Amino acid sequence: MLIPIPRASSIKLLNTFQYLSSAFPEKLTELVDVNKKAAEGVIIEIKPMRAGRTRPQENYYRKWCAEFGRFCGMTPDETHEEMLCQCYGSTEHATKFGIRRRPAKRSNDADKHDYSELIETLCRVAAEVGFYIPPAEEGRSE
Repeated sequence: MLIPIPRASSIKLLNTFQYLSSAFPEKLTELVDVNKKAAEGVIIEIKPMRAGRTRPQENYYRKWCAEFGRFCGMTPDETHEEMLCQCYGSTEHATKFGIRRRPAKRSNDADKHDYSELIETLCRVAAEVGFYIPPAEEGRSE
């Protein structure tokens, strides 16, 4: 949801900045900077918070993605791209360099559930080609 507050609605804009400054005093400097740059007004975006992936998930996936990539003769980035395509599907695009396969979804906005799916895909694909990835509990103790 986007809420535009034009500079012409100066009372609403002032009230908004006053409220935000009092509710989030740690953001005061940033709020002042935004207000200075907002010649036309501001747009406030309201959307639900999502729990992002956890640091242990990220560390586990990156470690084993790199190890599996070495096993397959691929770079960590190539392996990650392949796992995205395997997990979320892909589309093919014609480029000047030929046909390129691109994942239907990226991992940068993945929540814990989505990232778990990506980890499960990595473990499944690795097992299919004979590479063992230990369960996360085992992986942490290494």
